[in-house]
Amino acid sequence: MKVAIPGRGRGFPRPQRFGHFHLPRLRKAEVGSAYQAAPSSGSPHACRSSRAASGLFALVLLTASDRVPARELSNYLADMREDLTEKVLPYWHDTTLDKTNGGYVLADDVQERRVATEKQLVTQSRLIWTFSRVHLKGYSNDQRNYLKAAEHGYRFLLERFLDKKNGGYFWTTDLTGKVLNDRKILYGESFVIYALVEYYRASGDKEALRRATDLYHDAQKHAHDPKNGGWFEHFTRDWQPILKPDPEAIVEVAGYKSANTHLHLMEALTELYEVTLDEEVKRSLEECLRLNATWFYPKDAGKSCFHRQPDWKEVTDPKSAGLSYGHNVEFAWLLIRAQMVLGTPPAWDHFYAHLDHALKYGYDHERGGLYSRGADDKPATDTDKVWWVQAEMLAALADALRHKANPEHEAALKKLLDFVANFMTDPSDGVWLDTVTAEGKFKSTGKAHNWKANYHDVRAMLKFIDAFRPSVPKQ
Repeated sequence: MKVAIPGRGRGFPRPQRFGHFHLPRLRKAEVGSAYQAAPSSGSPHACRSSRAASGLFALVLLTASDRVPARELSNYLADMREDLTEKVLPYWHDTTLDKTNGGYVLADDVQERRVATEKQLVTQSRLIWTFSRVHLKGYSNDQRNYLKAAEHGYRFLLERFLDKKNGGYFWTTDLTGKVLNDRKILYGESFVIYALVEYYRASGDKEALRRATDLYHDAQKHAHDPKNGGWFEHFTRDWQPILKPDPEAIVEVAGYKSANTHLHLMEALTELYEVTLDEEVKRSLEECLRLNATWFYPKDAGKSCFHRQPDWKEVTDPKSAGLSYGHNVEFAWLLIRAQMVLGTPPAWDHFYAHLDHALKYGYDHERGGLYSRGADDKPATDTDKVWWVQAEMLAALADALRHKANPEHEAALKKLLDFVANFMTDPSDGVWLDTVTAEGKFKSTGKAHNWKANYHDVRAMLKFIDAFRPSVPKQ
């Protein structure tokens, strides 16, 4: 994914730039002599005092790049798998597990020291999902057992977040597991279902699947809107609905139905239905898919929106105006996934409507990368590049190319990978940074915090690897 730079380590002040293009990555054997020619001082901030060495290394790379042919997707795949195996997954395993209290602690930034004060339901669940997923994909080894890392979070989730009296899971605890915010927020509950299903797949633990099903029934009982369809999203500890805007709502706007929550509920229901084949879950999934495709992510992609009134009428508050390119393309590939699990014909026309809209209005064709927000069929209004948005575009483009070849989609995918590698990745561990500007300047340098785990980016990497893995010859 990226070119190593001598002297680069934790706390690097800025990525080394080699112009607005990607230098083809050299394999380990090719870079060895370059490291010897440009030694580092060994300091984690050595890049600030080793500019001559870095310059020499850049010159070596520029010379070498003349000999390297244009990169194919198979080259990107090999680099990505190597980085995932040797850097990215070890980083998350080694830095997040709280071996004192249980669960995970996320507090890392390349430019300043972060101190965690709480544990949040969404990121705890997302790490359980990721560790389970990569174990299923064969990434566990003698040094790091990712299933055990998932179990570590699963046990903390049940012991500290589960409301044993009322059902559902609390929003936040302190580092020891004492409840700080006892609200039930459907967005978070959806990720618990998603995580429990994947942990069941990885471990075979039927208790995990039972708890996922129990939580689904809790959500249906307390959150489903029997009059207008869809789901309410914010509740007190004992599941009393919060139906008016509330500064403590945390995720989206209390009283509205949101695209964000309904998207991730659809995501969770898809996986729950696949493993249970339960008819009630199926009906909920079909309802959620239909509502998403009708009200939040219609085929006319420019009409996508963030919120709807409980009766699906338009929300006129200017704060709710616009659309998210990242959510649009995430919906696109999750739509296809849901339809395949349901056994219905995949709506590729709806998928491409959202992907092509994002490429037309929200994609940076000069530098690569997907912008954050826009409105209607107009150029992007927010051109920041956020890590999860790039991940969902990577996932959508991988699915598009897996479905059918398209030179424009392939070019966009390569440019996106190059931009992320050159402007958003810490080369010491391969972790993507939170947010940069359209040009690639640092805007938020967080690597791990309560809103940034590894579910978006690792999931997208796994999808990319699956999409372009060489076919295994038939025996």
